[in-house]
Amino acid sequence: MGHSETDILISGGGVAGLSAAAAFGSAGFRVICVDPAPPVTAESDTGADLRTTAFLQPSIPVLQAAGLWTRLEPHAAALQVMRIIDAGGKIAEPRITKDFDASDISDQPFGWNLPNWLLRREMVARLEDLPNVTFRPGTATTGVLTRDTEARVTLSDGGSVTARLLIAADGRGSAVRQALGIGVKTYRYGQKALAFATTHPIPHQNVSTEIHRSGGPFTLVPLPDRDGLPSSAIVWMERGPEVARLAARPVPEFEAAMNERSCGILGPLTLVSRRSVWPIISQIADRMTGQRTALMAEAAHVVPPIGAQGLNMSLADLRVLLDLATEAPHLIGETAMLDRYHRARHLEVKARVTGIDLLNRASMMGAQPLRDLRAAGLNALYSLAPVRKTLMRAGLGVR
Repeated sequence: MGHSETDILISGGGVAGLSAAAAFGSAGFRVICVDPAPPVTAESDTGADLRTTAFLQPSIPVLQAAGLWTRLEPHAAALQVMRIIDAGGKIAEPRITKDFDASDISDQPFGWNLPNWLLRREMVARLEDLPNVTFRPGTATTGVLTRDTEARVTLSDGGSVTARLLIAADGRGSAVRQALGIGVKTYRYGQKALAFATTHPIPHQNVSTEIHRSGGPFTLVPLPDRDGLPSSAIVWMERGPEVARLAARPVPEFEAAMNERSCGILGPLTLVSRRSVWPIISQIADRMTGQRTALMAEAAHVVPPIGAQGLNMSLADLRVLLDLATEAPHLIGETAMLDRYHRARHLEVKARVTGIDLLNRASMMGAQPLRDLRAAGLNALYSLAPVRKTLMRAGLGVR
């Protein structure tokens, strides 16, 4: 491969990188997006990402501007109510239930849920419609050299690219972040998450439910019906060894365990996908920028999957970057633009990472007195009308 020049090179073709490529491409910038792995775009394929992503309201305008939302909306399940259940008593049953209904503060749902493999399929299709965007799956970033005027990136196929702005969307182990010598703080919980899809007899009625007991939350997120049955995606967070045991159990035993943990709120759950295991950490980069480079998504921040914050933080990064680039296209990648990006995002990201870290630690509590304390705390906190409104507004991105 030879040498190419472009406005923006995006390193990373996950959901965040593909969203960025579609957004900057739709805004008229020349974009090259590279990713070491070819995207898996069918649920049954090996390596398919079985997690789901909830797009909260503030993310929708970004997806609309990127020409993605018209493609995604037909496949999405609305999240109308966020329900939090404490089931931390001696037996696994709900003892406190708090509902946040989006209709209290908005005529729209909190958000919409979609499977990650489907997001990749629709996003890759959108990039094919944009003549100024080149997507090169199966190509990794192998070297980064930056100077005042440009970033020069070498690729695994022997080619190289010169860009005015390099966007690192290459995940929690970001090679670009390492190449630029940007440090990172990581918090480990000894926790993993099981992600899988289920069907159940009782309709979810567009309610997303987080059940707190110990080890971490068990979250049921609405999906569109599957084979004529109501369906939900599950994220089950537990300590690592317990997740390994659960993942290895024969299906009938696993279903019995998940039905006990779900407190039967949607009737008996049936496993309808394979079980995938994901490590849980919190992480934050010391800076969101380097010379000619912006860090976004998991290259900049990683949070446990609580409250649908992960990708929505990433799309907030994208929104700020896109606004700065369209406001002054001639300054793209310059220090002044990147400093404004860092200032607009870093404190906000720090606050969210800290908040979700605390929620996760509270949810992991195993000792009964601590679980009782958590239940009382949850009850007191969520019963206060101003707190409920504030949390719901945060969920909706309404100030």
